[in-house]
Amino acid sequence: MFRLLRLLPLLLIAPWLAGCGGEPETAALAPPQAIDAGDSCHVCGMLITEHPGPKGQAFLEGAEAPRKFCSTLDLFVFLQQPENASRLSHAYVHDIGITPWGRPADEAFIRADEAWYVVGHERRGSMGHTLASFAERQDAEAFRGEHGGEVIAYADIDLDLLGRLGRGELEADAGMAHHGSAHAH
Repeated sequence: MFRLLRLLPLLLIAPWLAGCGGEPETAALAPPQAIDAGDSCHVCGMLITEHPGPKGQAFLEGAEAPRKFCSTLDLFVFLQQPENASRLSHAYVHDIGITPWGRPADEAFIRADEAWYVVGHERRGSMGHTLASFAERQDAEAFRGEHGGEVIAYADIDLDLLGRLGRGELEADAGMAHHGSAHAH
């Protein structure tokens, strides 16, 4: 018992010491910002609010303001560039499961890395095809059932897929053999 009492002060300060010099605490992530009428897409320069479909925003390390995008396709093209991927803090996309396609609401932003996506569907965004983004897989599946395409996860998005989407090679209900894995979150 005496040994335990002697160790008690060490046990009490151990959690405090663990915070010093160890792993840095995860800073709170900046919340998504409103898309204002004058905001233009970081990739193409188009006015974001003038176009339908889910939008995106990316926060880079050391930057206070996000880069905003008129479509999820433009967001992911930006994020796949090595100089941007290495500096990414976090990104947001609209949850189309809870907001209208024609005018997504600012309150419907969700973390991009936690979303499910439908590609190869019939709906169009600002630059043509875009990735329909959803917080819930069942909403993505329902959208796929109505508009075609394939449900994928964030980890399935790569430059090959984005190039195929940009070139219009994926039509509604087209098979996506190596991209249809839909990894679990």
